[in-house]
Amino acid sequence: MTAPARPATATPSPITGGLAEGVWCLSTPNSSYVLAVAADGRLVQLHWGARLSPGDGPRLGEAAAVPPYQLPLESQEPLPVDGGLRWGPPSLQIAFPGGVRSLELKLVDDVVAAEPGAHRLDLVLADTHFPLQVVLHHRVREDSDVIERWVTLRHTADSGEPLRIIRADSGNWLIPQLGDYRYSVVSGGYYAEGQLRRGRLPDGEYRLTSRTGITAHHANPWMMIDDGTATEAHGPVWSVALAWSGSWRLTAHRQFQGRAAVSAGFGHDGLSWPLDPGAELTTPPILGLYTDGGFGAASRGWHQHARTHVLPHPGEDRPVLYNSWEAVEFDVDETAQLDLARRAADLGVELFVIDDGWFSTRTSDRSGLGDWWPNPGRFPNGLAAVARHVHQLGMRFGVWVEPEMVNPDSELYRAHPDWVLHFPHRRRDELRRQLVLNFARADVRAWALDWLDRLVTDNHVDHLKWDMNRGFSQAGWPERGDAQDWLWIDHTRGVYQVIDQLRARHPALRIESCAGGGGRVDYGILARTDQVWPSDNTDAYQRQSIQHGLSQLYPAIVMSAWVTDKPYSHDEQRNQYAYHVAMAGVLGIGGNLNAWTDGRHEQARRNIGLYKQIRAIVQHGAQHRLGDPPGAGLTAIQYLLGDETVVFVYRPRAEVTPDPDTLPLAGLDPDATYTDPDTGTVASGRTLMSAGLPVCSRLPAGDWASAVIRLNRTG
Repeated sequence: MTAPARPATATPSPITGGLAEGVWCLSTPNSSYVLAVAADGRLVQLHWGARLSPGDGPRLGEAAAVPPYQLPLESQEPLPVDGGLRWGPPSLQIAFPGGVRSLELKLVDDVVAAEPGAHRLDLVLADTHFPLQVVLHHRVREDSDVIERWVTLRHTADSGEPLRIIRADSGNWLIPQLGDYRYSVVSGGYYAEGQLRRGRLPDGEYRLTSRTGITAHHANPWMMIDDGTATEAHGPVWSVALAWSGSWRLTAHRQFQGRAAVSAGFGHDGLSWPLDPGAELTTPPILGLYTDGGFGAASRGWHQHARTHVLPHPGEDRPVLYNSWEAVEFDVDETAQLDLARRAADLGVELFVIDDGWFSTRTSDRSGLGDWWPNPGRFPNGLAAVARHVHQLGMRFGVWVEPEMVNPDSELYRAHPDWVLHFPHRRRDELRRQLVLNFARADVRAWALDWLDRLVTDNHVDHLKWDMNRGFSQAGWPERGDAQDWLWIDHTRGVYQVIDQLRARHPALRIESCAGGGGRVDYGILARTDQVWPSDNTDAYQRQSIQHGLSQLYPAIVMSAWVTDKPYSHDEQRNQYAYHVAMAGVLGIGGNLNAWTDGRHEQARRNIGLYKQIRAIVQHGAQHRLGDPPGAGLTAIQYLLGDETVVFVYRPRAEVTPDPDTLPLAGLDPDATYTDPDTGTVASGRTLMSAGLPVCSRLPAGDWASAVIRLNRTG
């Protein structure tokens, strides 16, 4: 007899509460975020941290007040405005007609909606007099601890004067009261991107920003906050990241009363944007993640979110590529490229990329940018013949492009000098002998999409390395008059649009984001590209710290890492160390294969073969950073996927003091047994995580020692 079917149990919504109660609680698998209406009508944040039990939100209490006048704590607001009794950094500033700059917002509606695998809360606020509506959007997903927030500003009148937006952050995140506050960020510069910095959050305001028009090399739009005691494996950590690839600003505000908040958004000081009647502006997402598992758990949470909800094709294995730049630089022609392609295929390379110099009159950086057709003298049979040969060798075919740039010495610039960023009566400063095309213009976007589409179609291109080698200068658009500041936003959105439309036409196309190295690395560009180029610096020792900083937020599957000839082609052990550093990301080769010895070719062939065996673990697995920081001693990176584990161990310098004999691992099943297939050694997960994995015996003597150790769960 068949048992009667049980009634389906509805999955409880991760968003509870509503306007009637004046409290909303948004929950992820391991955290909760609570908003409420305070007694004075302000919308405030009451909690962001450990997951709460159902019904706990309304019991959290009232909003904080600041002595001596008991004013509301403005940093507690999810979007502090410029107006009223507020003197901290505003997240929203509007200039209304008549010079009025004070906002007075009132909550008028809330909307909760289910989305595939997610739930969304929209809180609608309106100014008490002027035709402005501000919508605070929130999204929580069933399988991610990342909470997404963004803002829409609407001019609700049908006619009349525009409103002028001076600052429009995507949200302000209140950090709970802690004994102290420590920030973690990355800073640096060209050739030294992604250097991890930690320090005590100073009183007042601490700001990171880019005014370059792109994400920038000197900082990245994210920050982690802890109480000063968190480690890789332990302690509460709050982190905030902005998904935007243009100019940005992130402000941490620490108050004497013992609270801190982080606000971030696009734009920078000195710009403003007129919002016409009936128009709206939607900000990029600002993402927040809380964990109680230290910096390592925070990183793994971000990595999983990127692989699941950001990257276009996260389930794919990224191919091993070869890039021909270091072999020939601008001396590019069909014969040399085909010879390099044959050598690359023999090594096991899967993607062959021709870098700068293949088009128009591009024999140096002086000319040709903007004229995107193969140089007929160098490619008499066109790029299609090269692509066909590369495909016959069993590899995919890619090319370097820089669509946002133009050389003044080009047919494009001579025909359309008005297409570049410029002001009347001001010089046009060149950098790298190039100017920036204005992708806010519809005609520029149409031109770019047309030639990119033809390039990919006619030449069977599988991969584009999309570069952007300079920041904005003289960033004007004279035809737009008082509205020309929109180009700072619409250029980036125009780049997004062109990439999105190109990929829609060519679903098999894959793209790498590059900007003179790591100048465009963020969750905005990663939503439409497959990987990024972290830095033009390919020195393996220096790449360790660059990749270490990048890994705080971004997973290994997006981290393109090459082995090149600089500066150690003569040293076999240092070359091996370079392979092991690059294999912790997406392995690529960038050296001059024509000058390599047979030994170097064999070393490359062996390492590429090993990488193919372990890359699924590296690219899709959970990462644990072990040991010392890069360059400070014995450093290791561990990746786990299913029953397989791979550990990269590095000791770039042989110190006088001995290294530890063993390295405690992480994330294993303590009751399972693990086997090293290379040595046959068997140990329990508990032993490997407490006593540690023997590593010194696996490292060669001397400087630049490294090893790859694999473990398989066997019981």
